Amino acid sequence: MAFIKKTLVAGVIVSLVAVGGFTWWSKQALTSGGAPIEFTITPGSGVGAAAQQMVKAGVPVNPTLFQILARITGDAARIKAGSYELKPNTSPRRLLTQLVRGEFAQEALTIIEGWTFRQMREAIAATKTLRQETAKLSDAELMAKVSTEYTQPEGMFFPDTYLFAKGASDLQIYRQAHQMLLSRLNAAWEKREPGLPYKTPYDALIMASIVEKETGQKSERAMIAGVFVNRLRTGMMLQTDPSVIYGMGLRYEGKIAKKDLTTDTPYNTYTRYGLPPTPISLPGTQSLAAALAPAKTGALYFVSRNDGTSQFSENLNDHNRAVNQYQRGASKP
Repeated sequence: MAFIKKTLVAGVIVSLVAVGGFTWWSKQALTSGGAPIEFTITPGSGVGAAAQQMVKAGVPVNPTLFQILARITGDAARIKAGSYELKPNTSPRRLLTQLVRGEFAQEALTIIEGWTFRQMREAIAATKTLRQETAKLSDAELMAKVSTEYTQPEGMFFPDTYLFAKGASDLQIYRQAHQMLLSRLNAAWEKREPGLPYKTPYDALIMASIVEKETGQKSERAMIAGVFVNRLRTGMMLQTDPSVIYGMGLRYEGKIAKKDLTTDTPYNTYTRYGLPPTPISLPGTQSLAAALAPAKTGALYFVSRNDGTSQFSENLNDHNRAVNQYQRGASKP
């Protein structure tokens, strides 16, 4: 009887040591430094297959102990397929949590303010870590998958940095950027100044896209918007070069000739009154804000000072003097 008691006690001690050792292992860092280790769990993988895929990718985890850990915690059937990164100082327990939560490796794609939709499509198509599902779609077909309300894509996507898991569909970026644009546009519209010459938020978006292309100076955007709002109110043509350039499409090679200003297109604001039919770029937050809260100014004209800023004028005579000073004078040797 004494021998049996000693054997039982010894067994309990061994079990406790084993449990303690297993618990200690589950909390220890698998790596202490170096670059993150990338690995992928394929769809349909059980915990055993997932453990083997991690080991094959270079993750220094004991596959048997990892399977035991997953089964003890009840997480063996909850592992999500996808691309991951093992970062330094990650323990087996934390690694398992990553797989259960689907904390995929994140990639980033930045859409630049002032880009056209064509440039956005090119950037997304060039992102190899995205699953390309829209490459063969026309702009109209792509928009049909993104929006039930809008058919024209220009300006309908918010320029920002978007995070995505490796292998995510490119449609995810388009849908996320479109929803972000609607959110920002509607928020700005709700706070708009009273009496603006816009019938719809879309009109304001068109104006914001023009402001975005007219200046890189954040401090001047409200003034630029104020000039164009004044022109709309007084029945003047907008006469903005960026809209002409947009209407030229691929014909534009860096310069506008007099012929371009007199050749009519839907976007030629030197030959047509009012706003162009669609936005001409992807406007950011500040341009949206400027379009809906323009500066209160009497200016109707502006010209570049060739230093990144503009000279604003309230009448044509002052404007012509500014043009002579900053443009024609600048061209003389």
